Amino acid sequence: MTFELQKRLAEERGFRLIPRTMAVSSSSWELPLVAVCQVTSTPDKQQNFKTCAELVREAARLGACLAFLPEAFDFIARDPAETLRLSEPLDGNLLGEYTQLARECGLWLSLGGFHERGQDWEQTQKIYNCHVLLNSKGSVVATYRKTHLCDVEIPGQEPMRESNSTLPGPSLESPVSTPAGKVGLAICYDMRFPELSLALAQAGAEILTYPSAFGSITGPAHWEVLLRARAIETQCYVVAAAQYGCHHEKRASYGHSMVVDPWGTVVARCSEGPGLCLARIDLNYLRQLRQHLPVFQHRRPDLYGNLGHPLS
Repeated sequence: MTFELQKRLAEERGFRLIPRTMAVSSSSWELPLVAVCQVTSTPDKQQNFKTCAELVREAARLGACLAFLPEAFDFIARDPAETLRLSEPLDGNLLGEYTQLARECGLWLSLGGFHERGQDWEQTQKIYNCHVLLNSKGSVVATYRKTHLCDVEIPGQEPMRESNSTLPGPSLESPVSTPAGKVGLAICYDMRFPELSLALAQAGAEILTYPSAFGSITGPAHWEVLLRARAIETQCYVVAAAQYGCHHEKRASYGHSMVVDPWGTVVARCSEGPGLCLARIDLNYLRQLRQHLPVFQHRRPDLYGNLGHPLS
């Protein structure tokens, strides 16, 4: 399917497909296509799955090899007690439905923040915010548990106390080879810590993903700036699927899901409301940029240490 045909099909369905503006050496339709999904999760898990599944199926019809869902794609609860009650283990019913969906559609899924009852659930009665990566056969190929928990009080925005219900993950996950490139897993608040993105880049990441549920105050001020900064400093593509709109009477999210290229250009962006955007991943362009601007060769750990140690 040519880029122009994919663009027309996407626009007919109310989505946006934006080509990268800088010149590429490869024909655009030969490059892997990724889909970034934007949703408005509620406490209704089955309705949330229905919405996400429709977007994933649309992404598959448009030729995407990998679809990204935002943090809390499974649900956004009203309080910590409801969060714990609605949570599931990785081998529960909901992830089983996504496993079947990946197989049905024949594409990889980045499930950007699953409320996971871990093996220590009985002892702790707390969960993990778990980024799950499924391949096109529905197998779990990687899991990353959010290491930086969002405990903040921003004037004008509902206070966040993620640690009331969630435990921090113990480690980073090495980048995973996918049909679109090597993907480094992170979640939302992690984007404020460049050490994490540098560690993933030094471990071979070509795509950094920040599935998120940014607030209405921090979103306009920091969302795009942080994502573009992470792309520029690591010379990676950055994919950020986001929650959008009012989830319930206590919480709303900023949206503006996007893809940023290694130069820092926003190459795809969702409009308001649930939907998706599409972008091509050009790894030849990434490699050329790293060759022309070899910042990782110019680092001076003798002066400031290794900010983001390479993963073992």
